[in-house]
Amino acid sequence: MASSTSLPAPRSRPKKPLGKMADWFRQALQKKPAKMPGSPESAPSDSPRTPSQAGPAPSGLSASTSPAPPAAHEGACSDSGTGSGRWSRDYDVCVCHSEEDLAAAQELVSYLEGSAASLRCFLQLRDAAPGGAIVSELCQALSSSHCRVLLITPGFLRDPWCRYQMLQALSEAPGAEGRTIPLLSGLSRAAYPPELRFMYYVDGRGPDGGFRQVREAVLHYLRTLG
Repeated sequence: MASSTSLPAPRSRPKKPLGKMADWFRQALQKKPAKMPGSPESAPSDSPRTPSQAGPAPSGLSASTSPAPPAAHEGACSDSGTGSGRWSRDYDVCVCHSEEDLAAAQELVSYLEGSAASLRCFLQLRDAAPGGAIVSELCQALSSSHCRVLLITPGFLRDPWCRYQMLQALSEAPGAEGRTIPLLSGLSRAAYPPELRFMYYVDGRGPDGGFRQVREAVLHYLRTLG
């Protein structure tokens, strides 16, 4: 048999020592890429964020502190211990009465206005604006007065207009104690209107017709105004 021709063995590539190769991989794995400024991977700061770092405020909201509300306006007038609240309305008393009791109402108004306190009274036939509507003038007078005196007589109970005055006075201040003062004159207790049953009334059978007690009730309320 012919001898086979032996081929030269291929040249092997030089190999790095295994120890040096392992060191190279170890260094490559331990080496970290440089962090960019503002990168999401940057570690959060422990210090609290200031308002400027928290981002812009939502639209429509001011970032500045809102100013404190202004102080409430205080009245500049005061008179004989009744306080500035007395002058917040045009009248101290509005007298509601029937037409047939006009003389008694005028007598009561003269007594209140002539007292040392000089109470300001509204008497419809005397103080209503000429040409004004009767209902609107009454409503304006009630809302412009601190107290309302209801002169309750037989004529008052017969007159539908007086009943309207009474109901309007109650609706203006339903829960304000001392503002509505019933003066019962010429009637028994049984005739006292049921709409006023939760209120004490002034008995007009006394020597002064109850006028002094009405005045004291008005002054007492005015003193509560401060």
